[in-house]
Amino acid sequence: MRKLMFTMLLSFVVPSLAFADPKSLVILGDSLTEGYGVAHDAAYPALLEKKIQKSGKNWKVVNAGISGSTSASALPRLKWILKSKPDLLMICLGANDGLRGLKLEETRHSLSEAVAFAQAQGVPVVLAGLYLPPNYGKEYTTGFRKIYVDLAKQYKTLFIEFLLDGVAGNSQLNQADGIHPNEKGHEVVAETVFKALKDRL
Repeated sequence: MRKLMFTMLLSFVVPSLAFADPKSLVILGDSLTEGYGVAHDAAYPALLEKKIQKSGKNWKVVNAGISGSTSASALPRLKWILKSKPDLLMICLGANDGLRGLKLEETRHSLSEAVAFAQAQGVPVVLAGLYLPPNYGKEYTTGFRKIYVDLAKQYKTLFIEFLLDGVAGNSQLNQADGIHPNEKGHEVVAETVFKALKDRL
């Protein structure tokens, strides 16, 4: 009798778990996140979602990448995005700041504002770091990289040191412009992000 009751209970509980609303991860970024030059479902956010779900975790990944965005866009965009009450936010901005040679303090300030705002709303933040090509000079490139390291420590965020680890500089994994990952490159990025996040989801 008890076994029968237990079986009946499972028949109600298991379906309810299967159809539970997924948690949401929003990735705020630029063309690297949007997936410039590749199909939407081939960009790393979509690939990341598949990896997470394959691991047995019920999450959706929202691609909030907009080509050309600088870090200055982060806070205004977040004020809208966070109305959806995501469970986790990943910030991948700053590449366009560096490529345009913007002042490091401007980038630091904009990213700091965004992280602080999200945390004040109770949303955990993952900060993805970026590097610049060496032709921008050692002082600037070192200072740029340090922005992400410092902010991750200051705000105690989960930190992905380099979003394009294993991809940057590899012609086999990038499009002709040498900046944006191709489909294979996005697969590598998705794996990098998944390894960093899997134990926190």
